[in-house]
Amino acid sequence: MRSFLEGLYRFSSLLAGLLVVFIFLLILGQVVGRQLGVAIPSANELSGFAMAGAVFLALAPTLRAGAHIRVGVLVRRLQGRVRRALELFVSAFSLLASGYATLQLWRLVLDSYRYGDLAPGLLPLPIWIPQSFLAVGLTIFTIALVDSLGALLRGELPSYLAEGGGQE
Repeated sequence: MRSFLEGLYRFSSLLAGLLVVFIFLLILGQVVGRQLGVAIPSANELSGFAMAGAVFLALAPTLRAGAHIRVGVLVRRLQGRVRRALELFVSAFSLLASGYATLQLWRLVLDSYRYGDLAPGLLPLPIWIPQSFLAVGLTIFTIALVDSLGALLRGELPSYLAEGGGQE
């Protein structure tokens, strides 16, 4: 199971990176296209969709690396059972919030697909496609939160503390 999860997190990171490369290529295409008198339709819109997808797909790998912003001022001062209780509470609350957001985002994707919603730009892109990147990224993030909460419940350090140093 551990190797599956690590592979899932790497896959999410890879997709996020590919979307950033896609943004770079779109911008490069716009710059070169201007010199040649060619316009790329909906390039700004596509870049925005790719950026949102990259951010959501990078949530889980960022959590695993311990790079999310945490309130370390309080946590650093706590020790033992009090710190563990706070970590458990925050992890459980984060999981509930993320789980709810994931459910609602997948509902939005299904509604957009069902109604045939299109992006508002020049390119008639079905909006469920970029929304799916967000939903997949948030789903993987929710799985990472389950993984972290499970580690805490087993008395282990979650990856964001083990790999991120645990200071913040």
